Amino acid sequence: MLGIEVIKSVPHTPSSHPFIERLIGTIRREYLDQTLFFGEDDLERKLKEFATYYNEHRVHYALADGMTPAEKNLGKSLPGPIDIKNMSYEKHCRGLFMTPKAA
Repeated sequence: MLGIEVIKSVPHTPSSHPFIERLIGTIRREYLDQTLFFGEDDLERKLKEFATYYNEHRVHYALADGMTPAEKNLGKSLPGPIDIKNMSYEKHCRGLFMTPKAA
Protein backbone atom coordinates (compact mmCIF):
# COMPACT_ATOMS: atom_id res chain seq x y z
CA MET A 1 0.00 0.00 0.00
CA LEU A 2 2.83 2.44 0.87
CA GLY A 3 5.21 0.97 -1.68
CA ILE A 4 7.27 -0.80 0.99
CA GLU A 5 8.73 -4.11 -0.14
CA VAL A 6 9.33 -6.78 2.50
CA ILE A 7 12.67 -8.54 2.21
CA LYS A 8 12.85 -11.77 4.19
CA SER A 9 16.25 -12.89 5.41
CA VAL A 10 17.57 -16.40 5.23
CA PRO A 11 17.08 -18.31 8.52
CA HIS A 12 20.25 -19.16 10.51
CA THR A 13 22.37 -16.78 8.43
CA PRO A 14 23.95 -14.12 10.64
CA SER A 15 25.30 -12.12 7.70
CA SER A 16 21.75 -11.11 6.83
CA HIS A 17 21.18 -9.61 10.29
CA PRO A 18 23.36 -6.49 10.67
CA PHE A 19 22.71 -5.94 14.39
CA ILE A 20 23.67 -9.51 15.25
CA GLU A 21 26.74 -9.25 13.01
CA ARG A 22 27.77 -6.07 14.83
CA LEU A 23 27.37 -7.73 18.24
CA ILE A 24 29.30 -10.85 17.20
CA GLY A 25 32.07 -8.69 15.73
CA THR A 26 32.33 -6.57 18.89
CA ILE A 27 32.49 -9.61 21.17
CA ARG A 28 35.07 -11.21 18.95
CA ARG A 29 37.34 -8.17 18.44
CA GLU A 30 37.18 -6.77 21.96
CA TYR A 31 37.18 -9.98 23.96
CA LEU A 32 37.48 -13.40 22.34
CA ASP A 33 40.53 -12.56 20.22
CA GLN A 34 42.40 -11.72 23.45
CA THR A 35 41.06 -14.43 25.77
CA LEU A 36 41.80 -18.11 26.18
CA PHE A 37 39.00 -20.39 27.28
CA PHE A 38 38.98 -24.05 28.16
CA GLY A 39 35.71 -25.67 27.24
CA GLU A 40 32.10 -24.63 27.00
CA ASP A 41 31.58 -23.84 30.70
CA ASP A 42 34.63 -21.60 30.85
CA LEU A 43 33.56 -19.77 27.66
CA GLU A 44 30.03 -19.27 29.00
CA ARG A 45 31.33 -17.86 32.31
CA LYS A 46 33.70 -15.48 30.53
CA LEU A 47 30.99 -14.32 28.12
CA LYS A 48 28.72 -13.55 31.09
CA GLU A 49 31.54 -11.47 32.64
CA PHE A 50 31.94 -9.61 29.35
CA ALA A 51 28.18 -9.02 29.10
CA THR A 52 28.21 -7.48 32.58
CA TYR A 53 31.15 -5.26 31.65
CA TYR A 54 29.60 -4.35 28.28
CA ASN A 55 26.20 -3.37 29.70
CA GLU A 56 27.10 -1.93 33.09
CA HIS A 57 30.57 -0.38 32.77
CA ARG A 58 31.55 0.20 29.13
CA VAL A 59 30.60 3.58 27.72
CA HIS A 60 28.53 3.44 24.54
CA TYR A 61 29.14 6.45 22.33
CA ALA A 62 25.83 5.95 20.53
CA LEU A 63 23.99 6.67 23.78
CA ALA A 64 23.48 10.25 24.93
CA ASP A 65 26.34 11.73 26.98
CA GLY A 66 28.46 8.56 26.81
CA MET A 67 26.34 6.53 29.21
CA THR A 68 26.25 2.79 29.75
CA PRO A 69 23.09 0.85 28.82
CA ALA A 70 22.41 0.17 32.52
CA GLU A 71 22.55 3.89 33.34
CA LYS A 72 20.29 4.71 30.39
CA ASN A 73 17.71 2.10 31.45
CA LEU A 74 17.67 3.41 35.03
CA GLY A 75 17.38 7.01 33.88
CA LYS A 76 20.54 8.05 35.72
CA SER A 77 22.46 11.17 34.89
CA LEU A 78 26.22 11.28 34.63
CA PRO A 79 28.14 12.12 37.80
CA GLY A 80 29.93 15.45 38.02
CA PRO A 81 33.66 15.92 37.52
CA ILE A 82 35.97 13.95 39.77
CA ASP A 83 39.27 14.90 41.36
CA ILE A 84 41.87 13.23 39.18
CA LYS A 85 44.24 12.88 42.15
CA ASN A 86 41.78 10.51 43.84
CA MET A 87 40.97 8.44 40.77
CA SER A 88 41.52 4.69 40.54
CA TYR A 89 40.61 1.98 38.07
CA GLU A 90 38.14 -0.86 38.37
CA LYS A 91 39.17 -4.10 36.66
CA HIS A 92 36.75 -6.13 34.54
CA CYS A 93 37.05 -9.48 32.78
CA ARG A 94 40.09 -10.49 34.86
CA GLY A 95 41.96 -7.27 34.24
CA LEU A 96 41.53 -7.17 30.46
CA PHE A 97 39.46 -3.98 30.71
CA MET A 98 39.69 -1.18 33.26
CA THR A 99 37.31 1.72 33.81
CA PRO A 100 38.10 4.85 35.84
CA LYS A 101 36.24 5.45 39.08
CA ALA A 102 36.37 7.99 41.85
CA ALA A 103 38.28 6.61 44.83
